[in-house]
Formats: sequence, structure tokens, C-alpha cells
Amino acid sequence: MTLADDDQQLLRELCEQHGVSTEKVLKLLETVRDYELKDRRTGVYDALRDILKTQFSADLEAE
Repeated sequence: MTLADDDQQLLRELCEQHGVSTEKVLKLLETVRDYELKDRRTGVYDALRDILKTQFSADLEAE
């Protein structure tokens, strides 16, 4: 997902404040956007759940 520089900086700051992986948030947003383009959104919750269960580099650093 491509964001403007200001948006990327804001997202990084918010993720840092809340201890959330920026990579994970971007992947969640990308997945939601992908499903918005489909006629049926069957499977979106499973896809989001899988992303939430996935460990990203920022998750590993927090441990």
C-alpha cells in the first residue's frame, strides 16, 4: 500500500504509541481494500484474522 510521506510518518507514530506493527496495519488496510473491490467479501474476516496472528518484525522486537 502506498501512502504519502506525511501519512506514513503519522502511521508510524501512531503504531509506535500503541505498540502495533506498522507492517501489520498496512497489510490489514491493503487486505480490506482488496476485498472492497470484490462483489462478495466472503473470507475477509478469515484473511484479517490470519494477518493478526502473523508475527511481523516489529512484533518480534516488542517481545
